[in-house]
Amino acid sequence: MREICGGLACCLGKLSHLGVRRAPKRSTLAYANEHRDWELFRDLDNVILHELQARLPSGRKLSYCSRLFSLDASVIILSVSLFDWKQYRTAKGAMKLHLLLDHDGFLPVFACLDDVHVHEINVAKSLRFPAGSVVVVDRGYQSFDMFARWAQEGVFFVTRMRRRIAYRVIESRECRGEIVADDVVEVTNKPSCNLFPYSLRRVVRRDPETGQDLVFMTSLLSLSGEEVAAVYKERWQIETFFRTLKQNLRVKTVIGTSFNAICSQIWTALISILVLRYLQLRSQIGWSFSSLVALFRMNLLVYRDLWAWLDNPFVEPPPDPISTQLVLEL
Repeated sequence: MREICGGLACCLGKLSHLGVRRAPKRSTLAYANEHRDWELFRDLDNVILHELQARLPSGRKLSYCSRLFSLDASVIILSVSLFDWKQYRTAKGAMKLHLLLDHDGFLPVFACLDDVHVHEINVAKSLRFPAGSVVVVDRGYQSFDMFARWAQEGVFFVTRMRRRIAYRVIESRECRGEIVADDVVEVTNKPSCNLFPYSLRRVVRRDPETGQDLVFMTSLLSLSGEEVAAVYKERWQIETFFRTLKQNLRVKTVIGTSFNAICSQIWTALISILVLRYLQLRSQIGWSFSSLVALFRMNLLVYRDLWAWLDNPFVEPPPDPISTQLVLEL
């Protein structure tokens, strides 16, 4: 926090463009971290999200999915000496970030920062999706009572199939290319078969590079085996999002040790991703997200036109505009 306050104080002349008359003191930031409710930033994130969803173009690559979501969680490691209230292991503390990524624009539409010991399935069961949606999850989210509720609500899923799940083959479909098995099955494990009395697809794709067989389980009965494998491949977008959040937004470098401070910093990072994602898609050049973050950070306090900079960032900024104030003869 000393570095933040000192850096802002050195740029006080440039801060005047933002309406900031003096740099904040370290005690002011510390008090805000402790007492400014983190729910303020969560609500601000929701407002910005709804505003940008109406402006951003669709980022979906799979036209046969009307609405595609990826659901996952990631552990944020903290120092146990500073965060003893979030002990994860002997020498580590941690919190868990649950995230739902909408593939229309690749924006996070749900986020929850919780105790690291809270299982992902407990958060997943609290979510609701529009009818016709497809949710992609990994094997940690397999809960047949949740899958049954999704089926009743018209929501489909794609996941990896666990080895211990017993099933009975009802129908075998034609396979081609990298798909080596495509069967319509019924689960025979108890109590899973009682919880989920519906048919499923079991699709096996053989990786041409490693020769490994990837076994998918899905409630999508109308798509081909290749399309099911392509839907699950899209789950990598949420892994990329977590890597972007941790590397480019530096959430591992914390500026507070209380729960309120950590939540405020995480939600501020999510707000930054929303705004930067919007700028990335508005630009006419092919920005990578990491390059945009790096150069944007360098020009954050430079007085220049934002939209002109996005399309042509490597030109010299124009001189300060000439004042149009008339001289009064008094």
